[in-house]
Amino acid sequence: MKKKAFLYPAVAGFAAYFSFSQIFTLNDEPMITHFDHQSVSSPELHCFHSQSDTFLDDNGELNLLVWNIYKQNRQNWQRALSQLSNNKQLVLLQEASMTTEMKQWITQSKWYGNQANAFKAFDTPAGVLNLSKDNPLLACAYMTVEPWLRLPKSAIYARYPLSNGETLAVVNIHAVNFTLGVKAYRQQLQQLKQELIQHRGPLIVAGDFNSWSESRLSAMRQALDSLEMQEVSFMPDERKRFMTGLALDHVFFRGLTLKTAKAPKTDASDHNPLMVSFTL
Repeated sequence: MKKKAFLYPAVAGFAAYFSFSQIFTLNDEPMITHFDHQSVSSPELHCFHSQSDTFLDDNGELNLLVWNIYKQNRQNWQRALSQLSNNKQLVLLQEASMTTEMKQWITQSKWYGNQANAFKAFDTPAGVLNLSKDNPLLACAYMTVEPWLRLPKSAIYARYPLSNGETLAVVNIHAVNFTLGVKAYRQQLQQLKQELIQHRGPLIVAGDFNSWSESRLSAMRQALDSLEMQEVSFMPDERKRFMTGLALDHVFFRGLTLKTAKAPKTDASDHNPLMVSFTL
């Protein structure tokens, strides 16, 4: 009986590990994949560079979409994404799964993209995704492993040229979620903050911060307040909220003028989108 009592947990543990390894492929280092109108490049180590001289903004206007797209699990995601991204110069997605359908949508919509490959599920890359109408000057991938689930959460630090001669630095983040304390959460934010500290121009930091507790909210705001960033308020504000009533998705900015910000409802994801308009 003792042998059986020992054997059952061991077999169950091995089965769980085997199932995990069959489903998920993890990268040893953060990697980024570049997309253009016609092709998807092989993953590059950490950063993508370009010599783009096309301005991100449209005559001083900068329209932004931020959305956790829930791995495109809802059937109407393509129609919703097409509508929400219309007239946007920058799209920041979280939980983007690089399926054949997503690749086709990107090329048909004539976006340029960079995805941080947090992991692969059934050989399909997943992670945050930046889309713009031309290449960024720089896009670097970051990842932080979930302490419990051991699946990485990803982020992208990117830079884009603006028509006023400045360079916009952008962070697209999907923050770690399943932790007891905020140590891993702070570490992820601090890693990205080190890049932002060095940038003297305008900034945008946005995404799914998983800010479901007061301690997480405090850590998030403490990190970004030190960069003299402002938090966007939304009207209407239909952002996804945890049972604590705290919103999970946020947009912070510096060096830009906020025009409008709304977070409308959609049934195309388990998160509602954030739509923000700035002027330079």
